[in-house]
Order: sequence, then structure tokens, then C-alpha cells
Amino acid sequence: MTSPQRSLAGGLLLTSILLLLFFTPTDSFAIPVFARKYGLPCSACHEAWPKLNSFGQKFKDEGYQLRNEKDAPIWLRPEFWPVAMRITPHWHFESAGRTPVDSAPSGEQTINTSGFDLTGIDILTGGTLANNISFLLVPSIDVGSGTVGFESANVRLDNLWGSPWLNFKFGKFEQDVPLSEKRMMTLSNVGGAYQLYHFVPPGDANTDEFASLGENQLGIELMGHSEDDHTRFAVSLLSSTNGTPGLPFGRSYDGYLHLSQGFLVPHLGLQRVGVYGWAGLRPTFFLTTDGVPIPGAGRGNRSFYRAGVYGSVYIGKFDVTGVYQRAGDNVFLANATSASPSAINQPTVLPVGAQGPQWNTGTIEAHYTYSPQLFIIGRYELVRISRQVLASNPSDFGNVDVFTIGYRYYPFMHSRDGLAWHQEFATENFKGLASSGRDQRFSSYFMGFDFAF
Repeated sequence: MTSPQRSLAGGLLLTSILLLLFFTPTDSFAIPVFARKYGLPCSACHEAWPKLNSFGQKFKDEGYQLRNEKDAPIWLRPEFWPVAMRITPHWHFESAGRTPVDSAPSGEQTINTSGFDLTGIDILTGGTLANNISFLLVPSIDVGSGTVGFESANVRLDNLWGSPWLNFKFGKFEQDVPLSEKRMMTLSNVGGAYQLYHFVPPGDANTDEFASLGENQLGIELMGHSEDDHTRFAVSLLSSTNGTPGLPFGRSYDGYLHLSQGFLVPHLGLQRVGVYGWAGLRPTFFLTTDGVPIPGAGRGNRSFYRAGVYGSVYIGKFDVTGVYQRAGDNVFLANATSASPSAINQPTVLPVGAQGPQWNTGTIEAHYTYSPQLFIIGRYELVRISRQVLASNPSDFGNVDVFTIGYRYYPFMHSRDGLAWHQEFATENFKGLASSGRDQRFSSYFMGFDFAF
């Protein structure tokens, strides 16, 4: 992004925030489906849609139940149907620095583009099938290709034997992560995904297509919590498919564990600290028929891991979450090399200087809820690679810094539908990633109407 364009983006964002600070009313409502069922304002569960407050987190942990007579679907009004839809028509500007271009004198050029666009469509349906049996089904439609995928599809047995410590989920679901990407408050191409969950070092073949905490996974989860929801745990056994149906890789499983503890601080609110970890296996080669890999016949499994700690602090209208994560991939996975010398039509010898990469990720995300209708967000992410895929790579090759800032203004949000005006600017810099060996920067400016009904 050039200096005038950067100044224009920053000026538009700052001006819009200042105007809203002066003219924002204070009434508030939030997301439709469960509010319609229970007759509550959406602000009962959301600090700002789609971000949950502590009551909303407990409602989710209870299996979308309030533990009253309205939980069972037999008591619902006949006209009630637990379905909501969400889409965001928007305008966005994208800048990709030092892009290889054949006609550029230097071989590289900054590519800028902008225009009106649509996000995908999420169709959310969830609730209870009976007391203490809940479900969530989220088909998502790609507006470009028209294809339909299932982001979530699960059934959960809640409060088994009357205990909140025993809740069993089966199907496809988001892991119980410190920062939910499914309830993310930023939407741009740069700022709309956490490096925390998706980053892998340059040249690492174990990309987020194969292993990403940002993707919903297929498996089972045992989750438990105290009555006040301050103490929580979740442990999952997952197919090693990264959420892809059809068992495309092999026969192995991944494991995920999350432990957290919340505590009230007088005059400040609920604070929380936690630890989490994900470890699993991926195949390094496939059995073949006439040289073509056989789906599901992955062999030579090797490991990867992601592990982190975090803390969330509330101070009045301000809250901040910090997450540190350590990650690593096996040398055979990272270098796309078979771990078995008997593999056919696939590399079996590691490249010279091959290593199992390791990296550290830091995320600081801060929110300021100026009023129930105005929510401001800022985030800084950094990635530092401590061991490269190849020993010959510079030690800082591929390191990342990402800055994101934005706000959401809610003209209205009630039990039938809601609308948010969203503006955001995000920029990320990759160390030495350009073909010339120089840094490569990507930037996004996003504004649009995010609505659900």
C-alpha cells in the first residue's frame, strides 16, 4: 500500500470511529437463534456479537441450555425454527507487495486491487433435541463456487448422570481454543485468521491444509466445568484428517487438551488463565496403484505438536487476551520425504540440511466496549522461527508481524435479526519472503455490513 493509500485508509477508519463515539446511543441487543427461543436480548450472551460474555460461555458449555423448562423442544412455539443465516456484503482493498511480475523491470511489483464482494453464507441451526441432548449444524456456502461444506455437525450429551463435569460431543466441531476463530471479530483477508492456528514456516510441507487448529475437526470430545463455569476442561480424540471427511490420509488419531481456570477480581470482573496442547500424526507417504496414491492408505506417520498458555484480563470496558504458543513438525513431514525407504515414487532421502522446524507465536488481542453498540478491536501477532526447515535458510527467514485494528457498530441487534457496520485495516510483513530475498508485505482494508437473521 502506498503512503497516500495508507493515509486514506487510516483517515477513513479514524474519522468513522470518532463520529460514532459522539453519536452512539446505548441500547443493545444481539444474535437471533437462541434469543428467539428464550425471549432474551442477545446482549445476555454477547459482549458484542459474535463475542461471548461469561454468561454466554456458560450457556454454550451447558449445551445451549438455561437449565429451565424452556430447554426441551416440546415446549417451543410451533412457529419457532432454530435457524439463522449470516453473510457480509462488503468493499475491500488488497495490497500484495513485491509480487513476482514478468513485465516488471525488477521482476517484482506491488499489486493493488479493490472492489465490492461477498463473504460466504453461514446457515446456523442449533439447540436441543431433548433435555440434555444438544446439537449444532452449520452448513456453509462458498459464494464463488456455490459449493456447500459443513463447518459443524455434532450431537452433544450434556450433564451425564447429573454432572456438569461429563459432557460428551460427537461429530465435527471447533476445538475448545483460547481465541475462537469461528467467533472472530475481524474479517479481512489479512486480519481474518490467526497466525496462531495457521502459520507454518516457509517450505514446511505440513501446511494448514493438513494440520490447523483453525479448522473444525472430526472426533469426540469430553468436556466438563464447575457449576459457576470458572474451572473448565476439554479433551478430544480426533481423526487425523484436519476435519476433511472421507478418511483421506490414514488410520491415526490426534489428541487435544485444554485446561483453564477463571477467577473474579473485585471491581474488575472475571479473569482467566489456561493451557492447551494438540499433538498428532500425519503420513509421509501413500501406498499406490500404478503410481497413484490410494486415499486412506497413508503410511510412515510422523508427529507434530502445538502447545500454549494464555491469559485473559478484564478491566471495566477494556479486556485483553495474550497467547503464547510453541509448535513443531517432524523433519520428514516438513520436508515431504517418506519415512520409509521402501516407499515407491516418493522421495526417501532427506534434503541436505533438513531439520524439523520449530517456531513460537505470540498474540495480543485487546477490545474496548465503548457502549453496547460500539466495539473496538486491536491485535498484534508475531511469529519467530527458532529452527528453519533447512539449516541453510537465514535464521529470521519467514518471521511474521501482523497488526490489525477495527471496530464494529451495531445500529440494532434484537431477537429477530441484527446488523453490524464493520471497518478494519490489517497489515502483515513476512521476513525475506519475496523472490528477491527482501521482506514481503500484505495489507487489507475492509468495510461492510455484517448481518444475521
